[in-house]
Amino acid sequence: DHLDVVSYTCNSGTMVIGEDGVMAALRAAKPEAKPTTVMTSVVRGLHAVGARRIVVTTPYLDEVNDYVLAFLEMHGFEVLDIQGLNIRENTAIDRIEPEFMREFARGLDRPDADAVFVCCGALRTLDIPGALEADVGKPVVVSNQAMMWDCLRLAGIEDVIEGYGRLFELDCAAHNAVVERATCAA
Repeated sequence: DHLDVVSYTCNSGTMVIGEDGVMAALRAAKPEAKPTTVMTSVVRGLHAVGARRIVVTTPYLDEVNDYVLAFLEMHGFEVLDIQGLNIRENTAIDRIEPEFMREFARGLDRPDADAVFVCCGALRTLDIPGALEADVGKPVVVSNQAMMWDCLRLAGIEDVIEGYGRLFELDCAAHNAVVERATCAA
């Protein structure tokens, strides 16, 4: 089957395995497709909304948050705060209510943050970016939202999808500019 885009959708896996290794595996598996990872998508999304200084919420243990912090700093972000829920089992992550994560992220926000990032593709947070942005008055990026935005834009699909945050209001030109800047910097 021909694919336009292929994405690896595990945040922590991308950081532990390494973004370059995951991208190489995706290219080898589907050479015709444009590869991305959920963390690549997050970086693109955060850059696209103009974020440099961010706060981060996760369900992870502190040792996993260390990987998140290092990854985001490596990509040029200043992480003002990162807080995890210290959950050990993936099945427990799946049971976290979206409204709980919205409140958790809202409580972590700071006036000097450009954006809020909610990290983890297993979290059911796709429905919170619009409401959380209204709460905090700044862009919110959540893992699955960023991954879907990135994949759609890589495939050339420019649909604006309301209610899912400012990220989905950005078109292919904004996406391509971020991808090109990252390519030039590499």
